[in-house]
Amino acid sequence: MATLTSKLEAVNTMLGYIGEAPINSIATATALPLSAALAKNILDEVSREIQSDGWQFNTIENFKLAQGIPTGTFQVPANTLQVDAVDRSYDIVQRGLNIWDRTKNTATFTVDTLTVNMTFLLDWEDLPEQARRYITIKAGRVFQGRLVGSRELESLIMRDEMMAKARLEETDGRNSDITIFDNYDVASRVGINRSGDIS
Repeated sequence: MATLTSKLEAVNTMLGYIGEAPINSIATATALPLSAALAKNILDEVSREIQSDGWQFNTIENFKLAQGIPTGTFQVPANTLQVDAVDRSYDIVQRGLNIWDRTKNTATFTVDTLTVNMTFLLDWEDLPEQARRYITIKAGRVFQGRLVGSRELESLIMRDEMMAKARLEETDGRNSDITIFDNYDVASRVGINRSGDIS
């Protein structure tokens, strides 16, 4: 049965870029060859970087945070990459795992719940295949650049990387259920007014 790309397969793809033999396991980090350990670390690094952009698969809108301890404060999960208040009267930022009110310069709030949009860092197993593919190829380019530094090889990998990114963006766009008419500027240019009638 076909399965999604595993983390081991991703690491072996990266090793293949520099002509190294595949490994059988990444379960024990201390037992890995140096190049495989580096590939695994770069894969995690690039995954974090790409997920930080915020995609449909790792973003939750209108997430309600409940007060934590001490009373009046809000904490976010440990895998939170971004958080932003839905209510624009709040100017919040994430400090560690705490929510900070920039306007009042405090971590204490007077509301019981805070509605936010949140972007999370997902484990490899929770990523869609298009994201796994893009992360693998980009990590492979970074990996070979640090170990080999071949510009010719980098340009070859870059072509695959651009195609993988385009596939991810296309899939993410389909999942967002947004049309061009959700943008007021576009809608007005094609003749749709606020009431939805064609002018």
